[in-house]
Amino acid sequence: MALATSEDPDTSTISQVDDSDSHPEVDPEPAPGLHGMPVRWYDADRTESYTKIEPFQETLDTSVEFFYRPLTLTALALALGALAYVATTPDVLEEGRDKRRVGIYASIVSFLLFSMLQFRDGPYIRPHPSFWRIILGINLLYELALVFLLFQDIDSARELLTYIDPNLGRPLPEKSYGENCALTVQNVFDALDIFCVAHALGWFCKALILRDYWFCWILSIAFELAEYSLQHQLANFEECWWDHWVLDVLICNWLGTYLGMKTCQYFEVKHYEWRGIRQTRGLRSKAKRAMQQFSPHDFTAFKWAGSTDFLHYITVVMLLAVFLVAELNPFYLKTLLWMEPDHPIIIGRLAGIFLCGLPAVRELYQYINDPRRAIRMGQHTWLLLATICTELLVIRKWSRGMFTEPFPIYVKLAWSLGAVILTVYPVFRFGIPAAREYIRRHQKRMGKRKAN
Repeated sequence: MALATSEDPDTSTISQVDDSDSHPEVDPEPAPGLHGMPVRWYDADRTESYTKIEPFQETLDTSVEFFYRPLTLTALALALGALAYVATTPDVLEEGRDKRRVGIYASIVSFLLFSMLQFRDGPYIRPHPSFWRIILGINLLYELALVFLLFQDIDSARELLTYIDPNLGRPLPEKSYGENCALTVQNVFDALDIFCVAHALGWFCKALILRDYWFCWILSIAFELAEYSLQHQLANFEECWWDHWVLDVLICNWLGTYLGMKTCQYFEVKHYEWRGIRQTRGLRSKAKRAMQQFSPHDFTAFKWAGSTDFLHYITVVMLLAVFLVAELNPFYLKTLLWMEPDHPIIIGRLAGIFLCGLPAVRELYQYINDPRRAIRMGQHTWLLLATICTELLVIRKWSRGMFTEPFPIYVKLAWSLGAVILTVYPVFRFGIPAAREYIRRHQKRMGKRKAN
């Protein structure tokens, strides 16, 4: 009887399961939020990688600590006071004067002040991170101006520029440099002008940006080939052969590149040991330390290594293409807008691209070579790329009906051959070895499976 009344564990478990199936229990409805408490936007975990925005430069120049103290409210109060004084004082802003120009200038200064105080830091801390924030703000203003001009026709754009300079808006005669190409001392001497100095200075700046001999040489030759290809559109691209390859490439471009690379090598091997101005004794030493504030805090040598893998190869090719477009854009803009080559707007554009290119290429280099730290493309790189592409869109729109002569057949064949080489090279350099490695690994795995 005792055995008959004892419970079998297996049958007991089954019966319990059957009972639960016949009478299913309804789970209580979960409470809203987290642990019964509503979730608010500031409860998010800001330490997660996808929510954390790390500054590019985490170390500050502690040798001048005073200039790194946050003074945003003080700057805001001073700026508002200056605006109130200039805008409301009758003897400063006289009635009846054209206030639109003053208002535009005040808006630009206000925007640059916000850029200086609130934009993120870039890769450089000398002379001060705020300087490079202002450069980024100027780049953004230029990009916004280009976007505005993109929606204007060429005649409206020329008329708008007359508000900046009344001397603009007048057609200019086209100048050609290929009329007398006899290789004589007199012709070479006549070809020497201020633009030779501009060539050398420009390539000095490009060397500081790219920091690579081979890259500068390839870009120099590519630009001369681009001038050959576009001389049917722009008359000032038509030069003598010795002007292209002797004066430009072998003398001016080489001299600027050589001096620029020597400057890079000097900063690369220089021993950096910074002391604060307070720790420096003597007036002469303090003045020297103040001047050193305008020199690099440290220096990184660039090794683009375009033949190591496909990522570096495509980066070098794209950077070369962007540099070529940035070099050609001002020639088209000054032709379409009827500007002299030495106009302050053209010079300002060239200087601005140089200052924006310094941190932009530095950010791109770290983005490609140190992806663990640079988790996204830098702001200078992104904005400068957008600016150059917008310039190209503006030129493309305004050039409709302006350059009607078609490209010569030899130009099309030459650039087609170059495109084929740029496409075939990575296939043989990276594609075929990668395919062989994949096949070898696949065969090795299949052999292990058969052995097992």
